[in-house]
Amino acid sequence: MTTINGLDVEFRPLTIPAHIGDDDATDFIEMTRVRNAVYAEIGGNDDDALTPTELLPHYQPDPDETRLSWMVVADGAVVGRVGVDIPHEEGSRSAYWLIELLRSHQGRGIGTAAYPLVERAAREHGRTVLQSWAQHAEADGPRLSAPTGFGTIPRDRAARFYLSQGYVLEQIERRSDLDLVASAPTVERLLADAERAAAGYRIVQWSPPTPAEHVAGFAWMKSRMSTDAPAAGMEFDEQAWDADRVARHDRRWLDGGMTVLVTAAQHIATGDLVAFNELSIGADGTRPTNQEDTLVLKEHRGHRLGQLVKCAALKTWRDIAPRSPKVITYNAEENRPMLDINEAIGFRPVAYEGAWKKVLS
Repeated sequence: MTTINGLDVEFRPLTIPAHIGDDDATDFIEMTRVRNAVYAEIGGNDDDALTPTELLPHYQPDPDETRLSWMVVADGAVVGRVGVDIPHEEGSRSAYWLIELLRSHQGRGIGTAAYPLVERAAREHGRTVLQSWAQHAEADGPRLSAPTGFGTIPRDRAARFYLSQGYVLEQIERRSDLDLVASAPTVERLLADAERAAAGYRIVQWSPPTPAEHVAGFAWMKSRMSTDAPAAGMEFDEQAWDADRVARHDRRWLDGGMTVLVTAAQHIATGDLVAFNELSIGADGTRPTNQEDTLVLKEHRGHRLGQLVKCAALKTWRDIAPRSPKVITYNAEENRPMLDINEAIGFRPVAYEGAWKKVLS
């Protein structure tokens, strides 16, 4: 416990229950409530809200990463959270972190007091590259440009905090939304165009658990997602995916009660999976849909496979989640090939995130 500007503040390690119905789940449920409130304040809506049941699987013990979490408690009330993720890839230098506070407790020195937890955790795990993301709402005044040459963000409170701690803006990501109803005719037309251009490929689709015949191909594509997506100056470890990691990935979706559709393009001549798209939604079918990973393997680009898997997924999704109003996706602002597809389908930009990086000495 420490006193910060008249507030009694504690950074309390978060208790992770095995199940939401367990007696020790109270802190996790409260953390989820505050998490959702913070994102509602940032975005002006509840698009990013998750239930404790949906969120909990992502906090369970995981051989692929260590997730460290603290609740920020001020005068006895939970007002935010701190998190540090340590990937277990061999030779990794990276740690990923967040500090999130309710607006009522911003600008009072709490974030500055919490930040040493981040660097201490990174150093204790031998990590020297710290990376973090934040949404930057549109505002007047001075702006910062990404070194990629694509996009700017306002020099807002979040940006000033990162800069004060020695971080550099490396990349800007665009959030785009798609109206699932209004886009339907366009999706049908673009799907037909893509099918003609991708004559040597066919669509395969599944929901978790991944069918045995697709596990190896899906694992390979997920491993390439960590290296082939535009990263600018950010550092991402090459992830090793195998059948066990695919099973863990699937189990998180299933344990959270999520509905997920994987749409892949299969090269007919070889049977290889060469492109994929993931869509997900929680138990409430009236919520927004999230587009998760989308990738076309480099050696198969130029055949409209990105357009093919996206449009095929959206067409099927209308039957799976007919009451979902929209799809949310994120792309690097310099990723013009994927943004061109999204814009043609009908995705529209609604927000921007800065990707920030610091290398410890």
